[in-house]
Amino acid sequence: MQKTLFDKIWDAHHVADTAAGACLIAIDRVFLHERTGAAALGRMAKMGRDVLDPARVFAVMDHIVDTRPGRGDGTLMKGGEGFITETRAAAKAAGITLFDVNDRDQGIVHVISPELGVVLPGLTLVAPDSHTCTQGAFGALAWGIGSSEAEHAMATGTLRLEKPKTMRVTYGGALASGVTPKDMVLHLIARHGAGGGAGHAVEFAGEAVRALDMEGRMTLCNMATEFGAMSGFVAPDAKTFEYLAGRRFAPDAFDDSYWGSLRSEEGAKFDSEIAIDAAHIAPMVSWGTSPEEAIPVTGEVPHGTDKVHDYIGLDAGQTLAGTPVDVAFIGSCTNSRISDLRRAAAILRGRRVAPSIKVAMVVPGSMAVKRQAEEEGLDRIFTEAGFEWRMSGCSLCFYAGGEGFPEGSRTISSTNRNFEGRQGPGIRTHIASPETVAASAIAGAIADPRDYVRELEAA
Repeated sequence: MQKTLFDKIWDAHHVADTAAGACLIAIDRVFLHERTGAAALGRMAKMGRDVLDPARVFAVMDHIVDTRPGRGDGTLMKGGEGFITETRAAAKAAGITLFDVNDRDQGIVHVISPELGVVLPGLTLVAPDSHTCTQGAFGALAWGIGSSEAEHAMATGTLRLEKPKTMRVTYGGALASGVTPKDMVLHLIARHGAGGGAGHAVEFAGEAVRALDMEGRMTLCNMATEFGAMSGFVAPDAKTFEYLAGRRFAPDAFDDSYWGSLRSEEGAKFDSEIAIDAAHIAPMVSWGTSPEEAIPVTGEVPHGTDKVHDYIGLDAGQTLAGTPVDVAFIGSCTNSRISDLRRAAAILRGRRVAPSIKVAMVVPGSMAVKRQAEEEGLDRIFTEAGFEWRMSGCSLCFYAGGEGFPEGSRTISSTNRNFEGRQGPGIRTHIASPETVAASAIAGAIADPRDYVRELEAA
């Protein structure tokens, strides 16, 4: 029987079946962050359990650290320093690799893991963070877990897991000018619902997916969790291997025979199939409090629940474009890589954010991205346009009681979630691509980026 890519990885990691009908799966990599890492390592130490293979476990300070220049262990989050210092001590005691607050390789976990070659094709990788599925872009099976599961994975090298169903989402054709991977995944979620992928491992395939660079594929896979999927992934190819070559934790020589086999075979059966014509996708912007509540930027707000309309402050039938915004944010594990910053900066070059914008901010996804952007002069383009240029971290995407925006602000954001309060108390978040954020910052209101993109293409 022809196998899917998922089946190949699953079968290669299947250790045993449990009496309850679940499976025991071998885990190749575990990545921790300071919000839960110290707790997991501390409980293991208290029970006298060692990390089975410290070389396969990594930790980073990314969720609670401030993004302000000159930051240290102290944070605006009350008690945040304790998370940092305890994680540092626990990581040292366990002998695992730590990317500390001001380490040159520090960054958002799902950005630095690919940058450093921690994730590789065919591996299983877990982290106590739902957006771990980002790393499936490399043909890996990567998913988010809980803190207690992280303990089990570190102590035994395995996890108990019920085998998910398989789904293939095929994007045929080509994207129109000004349309991005962020729009691809928002289109999918808006069309099929935030639970459309529930219980499934989702393979993204098709001509439009193969045309994406690795950073675009990461954006696509990042929001598989917003689709309800256990994970999302893309079959590795020459682009994957080229990206990984020379990375710090990548092998010196690639296993071409194995990595080259990591694809779904012709005729392999999936439990579910979705086909999307990429040419019909427009720049998308969320209008409500779930990623499934998203429409083309030029569309009209549909009818939702009274609660959603009251929170977001938009009425059914209102045109989304032209809605004033207070904050423009570019960052998060979804859209903070160098290609994201380049595209946004291209739109902002020689322009200024609207006077009505209270806060405009860029948070690079890693210190490596920050350095590269500065070498290319992107930081100057952003600051001259009126954006703040920050350090790497999650705190402005994931509000933990520290850094934030003015309460009640309407934010156009390149992040992944528009839940109530996701970016702070009363913050009303519209998720969109970096290009849409840049265009909206200039306009002072939600704006279509395609005019700016076409102007750049014509220049």
